[in-house]
Amino acid sequence: MFGIIVGTHGHFAEGILESLKMILGEQKNVKSVTLVPGEGPDDVVAKYEKAIAEMDCEDGVLFLNDLFGGSPYNAACRLVIGNEKYGIVTGVNLPMLIEMASAQMAYSGEDIKELMEKAVEAGKNGIQTFHASSVSDEDEEDL
Repeated sequence: MFGIIVGTHGHFAEGILESLKMILGEQKNVKSVTLVPGEGPDDVVAKYEKAIAEMDCEDGVLFLNDLFGGSPYNAACRLVIGNEKYGIVTGVNLPMLIEMASAQMAYSGEDIKELMEKAVEAGKNGIQTFHASSVSDEDEEDL
């Protein structure tokens, strides 16, 4: 099994995991790591290491971070650089997290790069738009 760590600035990671729990139920191999004011990269690395120690990560760890180049991302890089089974995807959103948690539950041996590609695709597909000008009179009847 692979582990999932959501690493973000502030308490976003905790909140998105609560949303995941509402949709898919309790997740045992998914952890949140937050960077709060007064902490630095070393603190986040220590939190990541603790989260990894608490999960089944035999098949790797997928870090889902909020921002490319931010401290949670940079801290994850320090761990990923030394382990081929670890990977990072930035821009975490709820569709991405749901897809990865679902992939974890139905895990069939994909390597971390395949999982990263699935995460990116799910994150992109979860971004949609809606505007009143795009609705025809027929569509309004269906709403």
